[in-house]
Amino acid sequence: MFSRSTASAIASASRKSFLFDFTNGFTNWAGIYTNFHVNPLCSASRVALLTGRNSHGANMGSVSEMATGFPGQNSVLPNSVAPLAKIMRFNGYSTAMFGKSHEYVPWESGLTGPFDQWPTGVGFERFYGNVIGESDQFSPSIHDNTTQVPPSKDPNYYYQTDIADHAISWIKTQKTLTPDKPFFVYYAAQGMHDPVQLPQSWRDKYKGKFDEGWDKYREEILTRQKKLGIVPANTQLTAKPDIMEDWDKLSPDEKKIAIRYQEVFAAFAELTDYEIGRVLQAADEMGAMDNTLIIYIAGDNGASPNGGRLGTFNTLSSFNLAEETLQYQLAHLDEVGGPHSAMTPPAGWSIGDNTPFAYSQFHTQYGGTTNGMVVFWPKVIKAKGEVRNQYYHLIDVAPTVLAAAGLPQPKTVNGVPQKPMDGVSMLSSFTNPQVKSDHTIQYYEFGGNRGIYRDGWYATTLHKVAWEKKPRGTFAEDKWELYNTAEDFSCSNNLAAKEPTKLKEMQNAFMAEAVKNNVLPLDDRIQERFVASIAGRPDLMAGRTSLTVFPGMVGMKENAFINVKNQSSSITADLEVQQRSASGVILAQGGAHSGWSLYVKGGKPAFAYNFLGNVTTIASKERLPAGPVIVTYDFVYDGGKLGAGGTGTISINGKKVATGRIEHTIPLIFGTETADVGTDLYSTVTTACAIHGIPLRLRHRRSAGRLRARNGLFLLELCILGGKHCLSLSLLSIAHLDEALLCLKAVNLRGVGRSGFHHCAICYGGLLDAIVKVPCSPSARDASSKCPRFKARFFTRSHMVRACAAS
Repeated sequence: MFSRSTASAIASASRKSFLFDFTNGFTNWAGIYTNFHVNPLCSASRVALLTGRNSHGANMGSVSEMATGFPGQNSVLPNSVAPLAKIMRFNGYSTAMFGKSHEYVPWESGLTGPFDQWPTGVGFERFYGNVIGESDQFSPSIHDNTTQVPPSKDPNYYYQTDIADHAISWIKTQKTLTPDKPFFVYYAAQGMHDPVQLPQSWRDKYKGKFDEGWDKYREEILTRQKKLGIVPANTQLTAKPDIMEDWDKLSPDEKKIAIRYQEVFAAFAELTDYEIGRVLQAADEMGAMDNTLIIYIAGDNGASPNGGRLGTFNTLSSFNLAEETLQYQLAHLDEVGGPHSAMTPPAGWSIGDNTPFAYSQFHTQYGGTTNGMVVFWPKVIKAKGEVRNQYYHLIDVAPTVLAAAGLPQPKTVNGVPQKPMDGVSMLSSFTNPQVKSDHTIQYYEFGGNRGIYRDGWYATTLHKVAWEKKPRGTFAEDKWELYNTAEDFSCSNNLAAKEPTKLKEMQNAFMAEAVKNNVLPLDDRIQERFVASIAGRPDLMAGRTSLTVFPGMVGMKENAFINVKNQSSSITADLEVQQRSASGVILAQGGAHSGWSLYVKGGKPAFAYNFLGNVTTIASKERLPAGPVIVTYDFVYDGGKLGAGGTGTISINGKKVATGRIEHTIPLIFGTETADVGTDLYSTVTTACAIHGIPLRLRHRRSAGRLRARNGLFLLELCILGGKHCLSLSLLSIAHLDEALLCLKAVNLRGVGRSGFHHCAICYGGLLDAIVKVPCSPSARDASSKCPRFKARFFTRSHMVRACAAS
């Protein structure tokens, strides 16, 4: 089975070495847990996993970005809830985390902290990964502890490989330098979370494997599950929700899109598995496996339905309530899985991936709350591949780790009395597959959807369905379902009408747990809660109508930057232009999937608005004058609804130089990329200004008529020496040649070579290769070149770039 959620879990062992990881299959694992449960949403699951407490009791009832002012939903971890990593560190363990965190406080996610609830603040001595909920695989927003990591210069960079490499390095270092000190690792792979992106070499590995569609897929999965003993022999498929149409009723184009999305998703799953396998192999090579407890949980919620009926090429479309057309997705089908894709498969596949259960992430049916778990601990668990059917939950992991380590649950931490853990230890089931679980009651809630497990019975209600715009009714009108899971593993036979007394008993049990764990008041707002002022939570920018930013301020997350959504706004840039052909970013927010950028190209200011991959550009035909200059961008919002359009105007020193319409704006969330001064830090809002910020402000060296600007990848110099002009390009890596040439093109070379020659100093790796004197006559140009003003050549042996510009 695949899970379309980011898998998240913990590993540990008995006072020796603790490691959490994934593997390629179940055959070599000691214990397979088929009745293991999570929360219907990721942040809530992660907090439950890391604390041993129910999510609302730890104030994380949904995801960090949806925090409200209510207890149970405010995302602030109480001091009375010490995380497991902190307990382990205080007891002598080296602790580290790699990958996705997503348990932060929204108004504490900025450059200035505080960092108390970041991974390094909750017990991890080392953190390398993404704090926010998801991450681009090619241009991720990463932190090393609390320091923003700049974009990689490696053209083959891939995020999941990167976090695996860092985990391997940390484990090897720890076992080499402190071999007698036990370690605890929390490895939270970014797959299978959207955006589904992977290297080209992986994208076709499952081509043709899903041509028969999701109906056949569900049947085949259930057959395999029964054969493996993962589900009882009498297990039935649950009824399909309405969004999951019969496969045969889809049009050929709809099938084509759905098949391709699932092919790429399946490859993403295998690639995730592969990278985690490398970490396991490294631990094995260091001799750390025999007495290491590995707990693998195949997801932090059920597979995601965010793709809707057709799937989405850009998952931010669903977050911003914008539906992608069939024609749009067909036009981008060849790009699926690549850097400009942020794909999520159709909901039909997510239901199939949750076989045999109903529904998916977001819902409290078993399809949203069930994930397989596998446990490996060779010195304790001797059997291989044994199935265990006991009911357990994420909150049981922390007590199990402490029990395995021989550590008690602390009564106080840092002088603060601790709330007892809600979970139970699973340790007895490691050696006795038939032992009865002590976990007898468990509630679930998100967005008004509710569920309650008690002694083998499960009651649940659908209040808000992920793909429906409104709740199905009031809370009082919700229809509850009732299942006897001891006899009906998949919850396919609703007994609510036959067992009204039992149903009422279960409803009362839910209310008791809800009161106990701060679940009330129920809140069925979803998208609205992404906006701080609507959600009713603190806001770092609350009450502020303006923000002054300076060079060096990069990596500002959306919840810690002034909000420009759904309102008129203005950007004023105080620049000093050192040459009229300057190019670079002034201020940008977001990236290739959505965002905006105010920039200069060839000395001309422009503004690009990226609405879910569709870029609208307003550009001046006038150049900036040399010297001090004020560039202003004013946006007048149409109003009337969220995400309305408006009119943008660019001015130079108060003079209007360009005006244009932006028909649609992002209403709710730009995504995981940041706001940056002087650069577009990760993926770029627009390819029109793909260079990452040739500085425009007089904050860089200037001497003897020399402009020197560094963008992190290469050095560009335009020199005027004794009336002669030379352009110097110093590459840090051959791999950055293409981007370097874009930079060369962006620098307007008009006027260079008036003496009839263009002098080009060529450097590689900081060493001067040559100074080339190129005549600028038409006869000297490459006859095959169609460009009358620019051409460039690259010679691999000499690492030489030769550029020529017409006079």
